[in-house]
Amino acid sequence: MRNGVKWRRLPEERPQQILEAAFEVFGEHGLAGARLEDIARRAGVAKGTIYLYFPNKEALFKEMIRQTVIAHLERSERDFVADRGASATDQLRDYMRGLWSLTRSPAYQVVMRLVIAELQRFPELMAFYWDEVVSRKRQFLDRLFRRGIEAGEFRPIDPHVAGRMMASMFAMHALWVSSGVCAPTPPTTDEELFEQLTDFFFHAVAPVGAIAPGSA
Repeated sequence: MRNGVKWRRLPEERPQQILEAAFEVFGEHGLAGARLEDIARRAGVAKGTIYLYFPNKEALFKEMIRQTVIAHLERSERDFVADRGASATDQLRDYMRGLWSLTRSPAYQVVMRLVIAELQRFPELMAFYWDEVVSRKRQFLDRLFRRGIEAGEFRPIDPHVAGRMMASMFAMHALWVSSGVCAPTPPTTDEELFEQLTDFFFHAVAPVGAIAPGSA
């Protein structure tokens, strides 16, 4: 990038080029403060070019959500079906590892800061996020936790509660660490933090008197 403008790309690469610029501009100015002309300038394209792919900045933000949170959820749903021979514990641990990688990514952190700080001011985006992320993730985790409960791997627990506690623990910890508010004490690594989180959660859902499943 030179003078804040990205090098030109092939026409078929322009949607992604625009999206990358949107992540930067939304991250700097927020949903309300971001302007399409700023995104166009950052992407190195004319403002009219954006309209060829995205009718407004709300559509851009929806695509940001699709490429981060929804993409991870879709992979998890496919893996859940493909790996039915694996234990619920192994499937949950794999999901946690993917979630930890996602939540530590700069793109996800931009999206989640906007979701937390501004989404309530955009009813259409709020409804989209609820339907495509919150509700869908709840259904997926319900199936996963119910499978573990039925197999005796997890103690009887409300799947809604278990899923909400697990997801919020990973998401908020990643945001705290990335913002420096709750930075880990060196030499703690991302992998060590992941093991601490999973160890804690698997102890929380283990059957009474049992060794925590999947505990490190």
